[in-house]
Amino acid sequence: MNYRHDFHAGNFADVFKHVFLARMLAYLARKQAAFRVIDTHAGAGGYDLASEEALRGGEWRDGIGRFADLSEVDEAARELLRPYLDVVGRLDADSRPALYPGSPRIIEALIRPQDRATFCELHPQAFAELRGNFRRDERIACLNLDGYMGLKAGVPPKERRGLVLIDPPFERANEFEVAWSALKSAHAKWPTGMYALWYPVKDAAALARFAKAIAQSGLRRVLRLELAVDELAAGGKLARTGLILINPPYVLDEEAAILLPALAQKFARSARGDVLREWIAGE
Repeated sequence: MNYRHDFHAGNFADVFKHVFLARMLAYLARKQAAFRVIDTHAGAGGYDLASEEALRGGEWRDGIGRFADLSEVDEAARELLRPYLDVVGRLDADSRPALYPGSPRIIEALIRPQDRATFCELHPQAFAELRGNFRRDERIACLNLDGYMGLKAGVPPKERRGLVLIDPPFERANEFEVAWSALKSAHAKWPTGMYALWYPVKDAAALARFAKAIAQSGLRRVLRLELAVDELAAGGKLARTGLILINPPYVLDEEAAILLPALAQKFARSARGDVLREWIAGE
């Protein structure tokens, strides 16, 4: 409840997560049939990188700020980045967008008139901003409740197609266990849905246990993507982040093979930058 994303908005982990969110939404929009997006930890929706909080954190400078010059990024990667970059918009002289889009802004921009979205946010101030940002959009429902409860109530959606984004702040020591339990329950009710669980890599042992639990769960088509910008150091700045993707679009693995090296090149803080792309269960 104490977490505020304003300090971290636009950092390398945000860009990584949002690039792949945009790719999945673009894939869903290939078919005419409507789809639903459920964002379990939506936040405020958008972030002013000139705010006191963003300037104090300054993490966006090593994130979206590095996208001011994409001249060295190859054409294939730039094309895959386009849906995300179109939502971000033009960067100013300080390498900032007018407003950095959180996942709700990206979802709002990339869903169509027939599609729907549900945004859950528990933090009272963040929810007030979220509701204010999207109250005029009839496609979007904003719910002031725990995202895991919202997920439990929201699946399967009547649209039968769609994506769940689970993006918790990882303030709790057992967040992996809580998120995994919610994801398994949702998947049991809606096995054809697409799921994306974002995580920061802070505890390699906890992450290894989590990946093992997924591998042994019986789930199929689970893709793991990770981006490291530096060596992992206890108590240091976030240096590695990842996504667990269940039922990802069939093209996403190939797209990740192009995007991950491009993102690593842009965001590396040292020679210890690295990427991971593996099928935990069944390709």
